[in-house]
Amino acid sequence: MNDPTRDNEASGTEPWQGGLPQGAEPDYTADGMPTFDYVRGKIEQRSATAEANGELAGLGTGRSLADEDKKIADRKQAAKDKLAEIRESMRER
Repeated sequence: MNDPTRDNEASGTEPWQGGLPQGAEPDYTADGMPTFDYVRGKIEQRSATAEANGELAGLGTGRSLADEDKKIADRKQAAKDKLAEIRESMRER
């Protein structure tokens, strides 16, 4: 393997110490390798996304999509009933 520090020593130049080279992304080393924090962040993000998708699908809560659809339909019906009640009270005035 190429050791950049050994190559620099052999050529008589100092190792590069000026921050990121132009065009390099901050989550990668100068050699183009992703940093540990970057990889850990990607794994945590994917894990959180998978967990959230499972919850949305009802897998993590023990509820099915049919239960969720029924709950939404009940809320819509309750909203319609409340709106009808408000309209009726406005007519009485």
